[in-house]
Amino acid sequence: MADRSAPNASVLMETTEKMVEIWTRLTPEKQATLLKRFGTKETALAALVTTQLLNPTKG
Repeated sequence: MADRSAPNASVLMETTEKMVEIWTRLTPEKQATLLKRFGTKETALAALVTTQLLNPTKG
């Protein structure tokens, strides 16, 4: 069974918030392209978050 401890819940919430933030910043065209490529919004967002975690934008 999954561990639902507070630290894990916090990480999950932060990841979810990041996914929503990324999605809302995309143009409708980019959203459509990602949906076509990955099949679902969740999969597309997971790919985006993973990409950003592995190669963060320097700011």
